Amino acid sequence: MAMAMASSQVCVARGALSAAQRLSSKDALRCDQPMNGMVSFHGLRASISIRRVGQTHAMPLVEKARLRAVPSRRRPVSGVQCSATNNGSAVQKHSGMNIVLVSTEVAPWSKTGGLGDVLGGLPPALAARGHRVMTVSPRYDQYKDAWDTNTPLEITIGNRTETVNFFHTHKRGVDRIFVDHPLFLAKAAIEATKILSLDSNEFFSGPYGENVVFVANDWHTALLPCYLKSAYKPSGQFQNAKVAFCVHNIAYQGRFAFGDFDKLGLSDEFRSSFDFIDGYEKPVKGRKINWMKAGFLESDLNMTVSPNYASELASGSDKGVELDSIVRKQGIVGICNGMDVQEWDPSSDKYLDTPYDINTVFEAKPELKAALQAEVGLPIRPDVPLFGFIGRLEEQKGSDILAEAVKDFLKDDVQLIVLGTGKKHLEKQLEELDTLFPGKAIGVVKFNTPLAHLITAGADFLLVPSRFEPCGLIQLHAMRYGTIPVVASTGGLVDTVSEGITGFHVGKAFNVDCEVVHPDDVKLLAATVKRAVKSYGALELKRMIRNCMSQDLSWKGPACRWEETLLGLQVEGSSSGHEGEEVAPKAKSNVAAP
Repeated sequence: MAMAMASSQVCVARGALSAAQRLSSKDALRCDQPMNGMVSFHGLRASISIRRVGQTHAMPLVEKARLRAVPSRRRPVSGVQCSATNNGSAVQKHSGMNIVLVSTEVAPWSKTGGLGDVLGGLPPALAARGHRVMTVSPRYDQYKDAWDTNTPLEITIGNRTETVNFFHTHKRGVDRIFVDHPLFLAKAAIEATKILSLDSNEFFSGPYGENVVFVANDWHTALLPCYLKSAYKPSGQFQNAKVAFCVHNIAYQGRFAFGDFDKLGLSDEFRSSFDFIDGYEKPVKGRKINWMKAGFLESDLNMTVSPNYASELASGSDKGVELDSIVRKQGIVGICNGMDVQEWDPSSDKYLDTPYDINTVFEAKPELKAALQAEVGLPIRPDVPLFGFIGRLEEQKGSDILAEAVKDFLKDDVQLIVLGTGKKHLEKQLEELDTLFPGKAIGVVKFNTPLAHLITAGADFLLVPSRFEPCGLIQLHAMRYGTIPVVASTGGLVDTVSEGITGFHVGKAFNVDCEVVHPDDVKLLAATVKRAVKSYGALELKRMIRNCMSQDLSWKGPACRWEETLLGLQVEGSSSGHEGEEVAPKAKSNVAAP
């Protein structure tokens, strides 16, 4: 069964993508039957052993003294505290959940896309609700704010033994753990909850313990539920721990040669969970192992980053990328992402000469639009609608569809600015824009953060013509800045942008065949742009701008829905959180940098 999705984005999913390549890389909706038919394994064993080794002393003495000097005002993680009210009755103070999110990237320390943003933004929002939250990710560099925990660990998988070191920092209410050996990320994450005594918070102290909710993110962490079932639970450990597996992009699945299963240190009972017949011609048809499939089957709960994307994953093999039947069998929960409302705040954006909010947007945006036009060399014309595009130049993002559609809609009196890097042939098309459409279009082929912020604030409309988009962030940034998104009707774009209220939809999803630019898709995009142009200068557009800017696009709402969903796993000692405020970064200098 040869499928049609052939962009490099999807082709990678058909082969083997390493973690290193990746890094150089309104309520929750349940689809189909919710969480029925879960696979349970008992009494399995894996050829994995763990051994503590001698400690090192990498943390400076002054830092140790500082930590010892912190007053001990911490409350236990598990259990319930009671205090008396005015009428003498007892009030329970719940401690929330112990949540451990595992990922190959976490912003701002490591990031290639939306996965890093989620791991940067969701954990502080969960911590603000009173939960004890840890993230575990590889330590790709010498992060200046992460200290050695002095707890080296030997991990053996199969016939290979390696020493793993853990580094730690506490930021915005979250324990950030960095593992010095990315190969053993899943095993290290499980061990971290037992062996790391973390006292960096006034409310929590000591190890996280075994009553934990693990959140494994994407295929790189799909071994975590397998190891938990094979190496820990049979020996009486982590009996109450549960795993939620969150898919951020199903195009990347971790497909490897079938014989590679023997290298994972798992018993044969797990082989069927990995067993997968690859139906794609590229790189080669045949029997493989599929880490993401195993993650779906072995976890207690499956999640993804928007309700509509959850529906799409179950809809068929084109959007489910050959795992749709597994998704339908296991069930899945979709919760939309939030965004970093501190980095992306028009009232305090350091890249804008004219800050603004919902009360001053109509005075500020004309000034910012003129500044943007001047910056890129377009004629300064307040009477012309200005469209922007910010993103990777590749088929998933629909930049090839846009390249064809401009030939139609740029015949009208409009302007276009495209910012991005990616595939060379698409970069070449971008560079030719100002030659083909002088005074009307400009392409900037580079990564430019200040210009990205200026486009987001100064453009009238922002184009998001993605073929598929699990959730998407660019449309959230646009709405926060009062710039109207013009989007393809796919994935999280359907959940986050409302037609005629906060943006314009093309009306249907584009064809996911990345080898061909379909004429119907080009016509749809051009027609939607022209529809947006007609709204320019009208009261309708001002109303939409106000609608966009009046939304709460932060992680607060998503964190509540995540909490509700994870509580459904019923891990012992877990309880609801409470309304709270996130801990804001002290300053940009406090953000980790390599």
